[in-house]
Amino acid sequence: MTTLEPYAVYVHWPFCLSKCPYCDFNSHVRDSIDEDAFLQGYLSEIDHYAETHPDITISSIFFGGGTPSLMSPKTVAAIIERILGHWSAEGGKSEGDIEITLEANPTSVEAGRFAGFRAAGVNRLSLGVQSLVDADLKALGRQHSVAEAMEALRLARQTFPRYSFDLIYAREGQTLEAWRTELAQALELAGDHLALYQLTIEPGTKFQGLYNKGKLVLPEEGLAEDMFFLTREMTASAGLPAYEVSNHAKQENRSRHNMAYWLGRGYLGIGPGAHGRLKHADGTTTATNNWKKPEAWLRAVTANNNGRQEYQQLSAHESGVERLMMGLRISEGVAMSDLPKGVVDESAQKALCDEGFLKLDNGRLILRQKGQCLLDHILVTLLA
Repeated sequence: MTTLEPYAVYVHWPFCLSKCPYCDFNSHVRDSIDEDAFLQGYLSEIDHYAETHPDITISSIFFGGGTPSLMSPKTVAAIIERILGHWSAEGGKSEGDIEITLEANPTSVEAGRFAGFRAAGVNRLSLGVQSLVDADLKALGRQHSVAEAMEALRLARQTFPRYSFDLIYAREGQTLEAWRTELAQALELAGDHLALYQLTIEPGTKFQGLYNKGKLVLPEEGLAEDMFFLTREMTASAGLPAYEVSNHAKQENRSRHNMAYWLGRGYLGIGPGAHGRLKHADGTTTATNNWKKPEAWLRAVTANNNGRQEYQQLSAHESGVERLMMGLRISEGVAMSDLPKGVVDESAQKALCDEGFLKLDNGRLILRQKGQCLLDHILVTLLA
């Protein structure tokens, strides 16, 4: 029997004003949304998990999307109230100690709601800035300007105890010096956390079609790697070291919610397309996947009090593969004792260590900096 770690709660709002050409998330554009109906769906799904998992504690709540800042503050408040009405904070801490994050786009309409979200209980904002260059924002399909992003960041600093923002680099036509200048500006604007992602071509996106036709040309591999290492150097010098492949913060300011994923803890997935991992006292894990289409999820949750499409107990090997894939993302790596025998190809592990991509330190398998920009390739090589 094992003692259960605190759970994270993920709430997915699947709607956006428009679909960004690089995005493969579960997001949908609708002419109108019955927000009250969806709220009742969220509350029903939360109540369902309160019945099946009444004894867990909660470490974080994360509103992701989609664009959750399109929700009304009263909807966010009702969801938070229902969650905290069912479960207590981890370790007996007060409810105010739970990290509650909401993703937002920096358009003027959404930024005007910040005070309402703070009053609802949100204490950490994650802003999808993506670029500090107006022409590149347009190319990325974003609906805000740099000026709007600056104003949203100003409001975030005034309104929330903690805030983070995202940037995408290795964009079409971007040079190393241009990224150096942009990142320096971002570091001056940063709060306690930055998320810096390399642009990748995801299957099924508009960018994939353009890329396949030669109408979208990304920086060559060597230049993208130079941008990656420059990012590591500049963020560390500014006091925001990388603690995960794309996330930068001091130890005390890490995203507690995302760390729950990377540490292999349990989490509840609420809303259309949300995934969950239910941990059991016997050490096993059940994976849950909700219906992705918002209307299908709403029908399911109305009928069954949950919107699950799949509910599957993972084998020890499957759990081990997930633990490896998540754990290698963070700077501390993953404990070999957490991985069942047979998950890692031992000869591949030795070769990757000999080549300087990995290291084994006090029983933990850790990506060296040389291997951090090659994570996907290393995982394919490592998995037995």
